[in-house]
Amino acid sequence: MKIFRRVLTLSLLIGLLSVPSFPQAATAPEREQLLNGLRLMFWLQPASPDVTVKLRINSGAAFDLAGKSGQMALLGDILFPDPATIDFFTDEMGGKLSVNVGYDSTTITMVGKAHEFEQIIEVLRNAILSTQLTPEVITRMRDQRIKLLRDTSIVPATVADRAVLARLFGDFPYGRPAAGSPEDVARVDRADLMQARDRFLNSNNATLAIIGGVAKPRAMRAVRQLLGPWRKSEQVIPTTFRQPGPADPRTLIVNVAGPTVELRLAARGVARSDSDYATAEILARVAQNRWQALTPALTKQPVFARNDAYVLPGAFVMGAAVDEMTVADSLANARKAIDSLMKTPATPEELERAKTEVINELTPVITKPEALPDPWLDADTYRLSAAQDQIALLRAVTAPEVQRVANRLFNKTIVSVVAGETASLKAALQGRYQYEVLGEIATPAPSPKPPAKPAGNINPR
Repeated sequence: MKIFRRVLTLSLLIGLLSVPSFPQAATAPEREQLLNGLRLMFWLQPASPDVTVKLRINSGAAFDLAGKSGQMALLGDILFPDPATIDFFTDEMGGKLSVNVGYDSTTITMVGKAHEFEQIIEVLRNAILSTQLTPEVITRMRDQRIKLLRDTSIVPATVADRAVLARLFGDFPYGRPAAGSPEDVARVDRADLMQARDRFLNSNNATLAIIGGVAKPRAMRAVRQLLGPWRKSEQVIPTTFRQPGPADPRTLIVNVAGPTVELRLAARGVARSDSDYATAEILARVAQNRWQALTPALTKQPVFARNDAYVLPGAFVMGAAVDEMTVADSLANARKAIDSLMKTPATPEELERAKTEVINELTPVITKPEALPDPWLDADTYRLSAAQDQIALLRAVTAPEVQRVANRLFNKTIVSVVAGETASLKAALQGRYQYEVLGEIATPAPSPKPPAKPAGNINPR
């Protein structure tokens, strides 16, 4: 057994050493800033035939109005409403055009040919400065988003993900889906979108990154000419919200059809700028592996643990697809794994395995050419002191740190959700867990009976 452990540890260490180093940290950009406050970053490669333009606007779905989740996502859809624009990037230039709206930011990524650089910036300019907020365009794009949301909202895993965040955060912005819900998006009107554009799509709330085969004088000339007129905001809206109230510890049952039951547990997590962010990433993988070790059935089912970190503290979420017959045991084992993380440090084998798995999953993402500016864009969005070498931070995590962060996160209310057939889930949880059924009114406790009147006449004197 000792020999096996030594071989495992050695193989994991070799795996860590063989992972390519994080390229972003060693490749600092050239920086400029326009008079309107737009920050510029350049990674110029004159010999490259391609160019990537990435615009990060440091506001996202966290600013959706109450009852109108998906407002910022819909605005992102409307930036490029013409399918011909996307076809131009994908077909004619062999590149891509995408808009990603998260809770904290809106990121536009444009990949194309370097000789078309001015046209790329012009397309970006038209999206930002001449957003097509006509009633016809808004109606068309809103209908498309509602259809997309309806097609995906019945997926059991999606239902469970949304339910557990709503359970954890309540009315707090992170409790609402960034993509929106069909009902909420239907409420978003033209005035809402115009207000969001005026409040958040401003030059001094954004950073533009340019990577590839464009000389700096040419890039500066095009950007000044086309994006110089972009309006500057008098004040950047800060990400400040009233903190969520206490979470309900009862297991929430959500009725949804499916061959399996989707199980979720969640606790409030750390912010992206928190010094414990990297440790929480490793903690998530150790938690997943311990949960699987306690529940052998999970080795054949989709299972995960993740650390969702934002400008404000996010969520630590564990989830799996389980059988209704094993849902109570799977929930119990998840809580056992959480409890063990607080009491027992990760072993060297557990720690190295977690680091290897996390780094191996992260490396293909961060080594894509278009991901080159992400650490510096994150530094702007999350107010980091400098661009962070994520791989180095993950490698530096220690077992005592993992245990300390586990106690920090789990020594509070942990919410749980099971999504499946209500009747069978009630039977599975009965007598083992307190639960609530979404949409059902709890049966009130019977009122105490008044004391029986004594028989006969009693003289009060």
